[in-house]
Amino acid sequence: MYRKPRFRQRLVLLLALPLLLAGCSSPDIERYAGTTPVLDIGEYFDGQTRAWGMVQDYRGEVQRRFVVDIDGHYDGTRLVLDEDFVYDDGETDRRVWTFERQGDGRWVGSANDVEGPVEARQAGHAFHMRYRLPVEVSGREITFTMDDWMFLQPDDRLINRTDMQKFGITLARITLVFEPVDADAEDTDAPDT
Repeated sequence: MYRKPRFRQRLVLLLALPLLLAGCSSPDIERYAGTTPVLDIGEYFDGQTRAWGMVQDYRGEVQRRFVVDIDGHYDGTRLVLDEDFVYDDGETDRRVWTFERQGDGRWVGSANDVEGPVEARQAGHAFHMRYRLPVEVSGREITFTMDDWMFLQPDDRLINRTDMQKFGITLARITLVFEPVDADAEDTDAPDT
């Protein structure tokens, strides 16, 4: 019985496995050190921010769209983000993040619906954190690992991409674009009463 093709298939799989696993890992935040504009999440999110986002499944199809309004307060060490979500189907949600600055671009965060403390880092124009988030899917709760990256753009917009992973495989992706809300511009745009 001739068995060489099976051996070749196993050899190819063994050689490809490190490449597949490498594809599941994130880049090192330090590769962005020295890039500009410099992102400091405490300074960026201090005040009002609005974001527009979408959730895509593993095929890239948009499953949900949403808007989130963020009320941020930063005292030089502690950042609190009160996030109010409104989805395109009318559902609403709220998440409150608290981040403590640790120095050297490091933060420790927590949120009302996130498992455990979250270690985060910022360098140059980038911010990265990984955390575990339980999500209800088809009536049952599944805990995903969220691989969350933010990149500050020269126009003061912040692009956020989060991969929702299970067993190292990306099953969905969340994309947001943040923009600071100018309180003075909002007041001048308000209708006269």
